[in-house]
Amino acid sequence: MKRSWLIVLAAVAALGAFTVFAASTSATMRGGDELRLGCGGSKLTVTRVDTKTIVAKCVALPTSTAPTATPTRTAPATATPTRPAPATATPTRTPSSTSAPTLGGCQVFPANNSWNQDISSAPLHANSANYIASINATSRFLHADFGSNPSYGIPFVVVPSTQAKVPITFTAYGDESDPGPYPVPLTGPVEAGGDHHVLVLQQGACKLYELYGAVRNTTGWNADSGAVFDLSSNALRPDYWTSADAAGLPILPGLVRYDEVKSGKITHALRVTVDATQRGFIHPATHFASGSTNASLPPMGLRLRLKAGYDISGFTGDARVILEAAKTYGLIVADNGSSWFITGGTDGRWNDTDLDQLKTVPGSAFEAVDTGPIIR
Repeated sequence: MKRSWLIVLAAVAALGAFTVFAASTSATMRGGDELRLGCGGSKLTVTRVDTKTIVAKCVALPTSTAPTATPTRTAPATATPTRPAPATATPTRTPSSTSAPTLGGCQVFPANNSWNQDISSAPLHANSANYIASINATSRFLHADFGSNPSYGIPFVVVPSTQAKVPITFTAYGDESDPGPYPVPLTGPVEAGGDHHVLVLQQGACKLYELYGAVRNTTGWNADSGAVFDLSSNALRPDYWTSADAAGLPILPGLVRYDEVKSGKITHALRVTVDATQRGFIHPATHFASGSTNASLPPMGLRLRLKAGYDISGFTGDARVILEAAKTYGLIVADNGSSWFITGGTDGRWNDTDLDQLKTVPGSAFEAVDTGPIIR
């Protein structure tokens, strides 16, 4: 999977009314320089291009579930600054699942949470055909991005309430991360590949701790970013903030888990990646990872549903359970990566032959549903 942070600024005028105080008039700041930006009457957002470059923009305040405050962001920091509380409001939801998922004795979000909502009767998105066509441009069939090989999938661990917390040093996106310490054991599993996710659910407190770009150090962990989710709450992260995922979403609630599949039913949406996304997101996503204004590309948080008329009677075992969930709860676009790749938990017990049935399901069997406005 890949994470793109390129945000293109069309013109300096798009920044709105800024007041700038800098120690240098050069476009490239030097050590000790300071840049202060004011965005009179609008909201200032700053997006990081890389560890040396940021892009600022004035945007109108969104009307839906925006956080009460957004901090001014500066260059990447290794220490995490004080952050405002995440937004507590949640978007309007369609009917929820009748049985919210559980893990480690914890209910994974309330029954009316977006991840647990039944979208089988949600309205078709007006741009559905274009979204599906753009996703199909690079890959036309489903793919299980997990299997018996431990190099695939994203591992997670459930720890007891007594698990000791260790310090987390953020190396890239500390200003959009929940500060440590986190109850992440130094022996905790790390995702293979480039993203190096670490997912930890703590029993008792029923909180989810997730890291991106995680590397163990002597006493704790270094990570590019991190997020903490209270599994008893529907609170979203502040708009325009990332998480351990590019869309600002939690990862664990969208995994295809072995225990759920073997129970015969998945009662939540599934995490999926697509090759290219637009500069926008739909709640519960709170972040975009693209500079594209192409309206045919899916936004982060877009919900994709397997069409009701697609016949899954010939599918068996694990694949059948996954496809039933795709019809009822759908897939949520959560990151840039290979198109139609559904994310699952790392587990050596997966039957790869069974999962390979998914490779016969075309992307054209899906449609996009309307679960809320696009925030840009």
